[in-house]
Parts: sequence; C-alpha cells; structure tokens
Amino acid sequence: MDFTLPPHAADFVARIDSFVETHLLPLEADPAAWDAHENIAEVPLAEMRARAKAEGLWCLGLKPESGGQGLPMTALAACYEAMNRSVFGPVCFNAAAPDDGNMRVLEQLGTEAQKARWLAPIVSGGVRSAFAMTEPAPGGGSDPGMMRTRARRDGDDYVVEGTKWFITGAGVAEHFILLARTSDDARRGHTAFLFHRDDPGWEIVRRIPIMGPEEHGGHCELRFEGLRVPSENVLLEEGRGLKVVQTRLGPARLTHCMRWLGLAKRCVEIATDYAARREGFGVRLADRESVQVMLGDLAMEIEIGRMLTMKAAWEIERGGFARKEVSMAKVHVANLLHKAADVGIQINGARGYSRDTVLEWIYRYARQARLVDGADEVHKMVLHRELVAEGRGFWRWETAE
Repeated sequence: MDFTLPPHAADFVARIDSFVETHLLPLEADPAAWDAHENIAEVPLAEMRARAKAEGLWCLGLKPESGGQGLPMTALAACYEAMNRSVFGPVCFNAAAPDDGNMRVLEQLGTEAQKARWLAPIVSGGVRSAFAMTEPAPGGGSDPGMMRTRARRDGDDYVVEGTKWFITGAGVAEHFILLARTSDDARRGHTAFLFHRDDPGWEIVRRIPIMGPEEHGGHCELRFEGLRVPSENVLLEEGRGLKVVQTRLGPARLTHCMRWLGLAKRCVEIATDYAARREGFGVRLADRESVQVMLGDLAMEIEIGRMLTMKAAWEIERGGFARKEVSMAKVHVANLLHKAADVGIQINGARGYSRDTVLEWIYRYARQARLVDGADEVHKMVLHRELVAEGRGFWRWETAE
C-alpha cells in the first residue's frame, strides 16, 4: 500500500487548504455567518458554494460525466480531511452528509433516467436530499431486519406506510431515498424508493432537538400514510434494498472518518496555538510536560486514524468491500474526535468551554460520531464476526503477485 498522493490530488488538497484559510475560517469568526441551528447561514453558504464550484472544487468524488472531479477514494481522504479544518467546510464543497452519500449511490445504481431526475439537481447544488432508513423502536435501526415501514404493490405504484426518525437533512431536502419492506424475506425483503418532498401521503412530524449543532435540515421524524411511489422510482430493483444500503453506507461511514479527522486536527491546532502563548506560574503551557503528553498522544492517535482510513479507502478503491477496515476506522476516529475536542477544551480552559473558539461546537458535535452510521458496539460486533470467520487470517499481509 502506497499512500503517496499523485500531483493531481495534491493540487486539490493545496487548493482546498487555501480556500478554507482564505474564505471559511474568517466566516467562522463572523457571528452573522451562523444560522439559528449553529451552522453556516444560507446567504454565505450560497456564496461559498458558488465560489467552490467556480474554482473546480465541487463534488470531488463523482465522475466528470456526473458533474464531479473523478477523484479516487484515497485522494478524497486527503481532500475531505482538508475541507473539515473548518466546521463550515464540507457543505460548501457539496461534500457533506447526507448529499455526498446519496449522490454516490445514485451515480452507481440509478438508471440514466433516475440520474437525470434525482441526481443531477443535487449535483448542481439546487436541491438537497435525505436518506430515510432509521425507525423508532421497535422498528429498524442498525438491524434492518426489524424494519416496520411497509410498501405494498398497488398496480404500477407502491403505497408506503410507516415512521422514520433521525432523518438527517429532511427539513430542507427535496429528494429522498426511502428504505421500506416489500416482503418478509430476510435477504430480499427490502426495497429502496425515490420520492419528492411535494409528493402527497407523508409529512415531517417534527424536527428532533439534539444536544449538538445540526446539519442543514436537522434530524427529523417522518410519517408515511399512503405515499404513492411509481415503480420507475424503485432504486436498483424490488427486493435489493439491502444492496443499496451496503453500497451507500460503507463509503459514507468512511467519508465521515475523513471529515472527522479534519476536525480533530483543528482541535489540536487551536490547543497548540493557545499553549504556545499562554503562561502560568512563569511557564508556558507548551513547556509543561503534561500538555506535551496530551498533544503528543493526540498527534499519534490522529495519525493512526489517518492510516486506518487510508487503508479502508485503498481497499474500496481496488474493489473490495472493506467491511472490517471501515468498521475499525469508524470506531477509532469517532472516539478520537471526542478525545481531541475534550483535550482541546482542557488545554484552553475557560476559553475552550466558551464560544470564543469552535472547540465546544466540535465537542457537542463529536458525541454523535459514536452513534451515526452504526454505534461503536455494532462495529465491534462486525469485527468479531470477521475475526471468527478469518481466524489468524484477520491480520494477514497482502502479498504481491
């Protein structure tokens, strides 16, 4: 495995670094740039998205024919990490969840007609999207086998009944991907559907309050009471919903890790800068061994996270599922992000706990990382399953042919 960036990818990283430093970090410091839900407001967001598109930093992972830049997964790891040096970063480059994952799965699995109808408007930046899968208990969460939302066939349509919740971005989304049961078959009982915000037969019950800052559109509870979806809006085919989920969530979990590494590095940056300037009892914080140990440990943990993320990206890039690699990266980086924010706050003291820096924003945001796209415990169960199946081969070295 050689993670050396080719010049083309390194150029993207450098240009993203410059964009974040020049445009996004100053916006973070401007209270007027924030919306009521603690994210970038719509007016500056529109300006930054237009600028990013004009500079060729738009939809980096999509194919050129889809409107993207065609970067492979390993290059995306470096680019997405650079984007999230700013908490405003990913959405400005059209690389934020859930749109990023939705665009990827539509590009891979959609028909040409579906790409024109459902993908192109998201790529253009004119439309946002959501992925509706999770349900309140006793419905499906990490275990889709528990799913209770149903779609029954009625002529050329499917009629959907059920409830979803914690659907990220639903409050502003126009295009939705919905997972529902079409039979009780354990492997072929789920189907993915495409529907529009204006279609009748469903509603947003509420925008669920959360402890952390929110993505645009929040995290919503949805109720379906007779939503009719025409058969041409089935994604892939009836009964292949779990394939859609697998195609979408594996890379999406990894792109979360890429972005979280950028935030973790930002925490270290803020802490290091403050430690170099702040003195106590005649000694700079940076000269205290306890502070050096904290920052040195974080530097190591971040590099471990980068290697795990890059290895998983490399495995996906060469056509593998990277199931265990993604799970290891997801668990490690999610916990690392929380630790980095915590250490950053501790070194900054009251300043870190205040809103004079973005550390407290990252700290609250970080707690969800251990839950979204599979809780830590679920991923560790996946790793145990792989360990049992592979035995000592779990740690095998790849051998050149």
